[in-house]
Amino acid sequence: MKKILFGLTTLALASATPALAANYIGGSVGSGLTVHYQSDLSAGSAIRYGLNLSFFGLSSSGLTLGGGVDYLNNISGQNFGGLSPYYGFGLDAGVYLGGGSAVSIYPHVLAGLKYNVSAPLSVFAELNAGPSITVGSGTGIGFGYGGRIGLNYQLP
Repeated sequence: MKKILFGLTTLALASATPALAANYIGGSVGSGLTVHYQSDLSAGSAIRYGLNLSFFGLSSSGLTLGGGVDYLNNISGQNFGGLSPYYGFGLDAGVYLGGGSAVSIYPHVLAGLKYNVSAPLSVFAELNAGPSITVGSGTGIGFGYGGRIGLNYQLP
């Protein structure tokens, strides 16, 4: 009897547990060089964590190391010849190392299109914009914007 109760409890817990979300690794170029890890939260939303390396100035006189997190949400029911639109918001933070030093944050909104090339591989292009706040040498508040193209590889 105990084995039957244990088996039924295990079966009930397994059926109540949601399916495992898909996880991705990837990278992008555009507003810096980024590597990221992305995890689906549901069928239409995901969260992406990234590490960013970018150069400032025409002579590449400085370097910014940073990271960010983005929440992504598909626009349901929309598909343009295989291109799936999405939107989201995020927060990037970075440390500038160069002629001086500064810390910056960049809360932003974003919009993009993704295309599934084949089963584990997809590509995307996105634009983002929001206020840019810098503290340190060159302290100030401004408006920032950027874009990137990249790829995601779904982990098994």
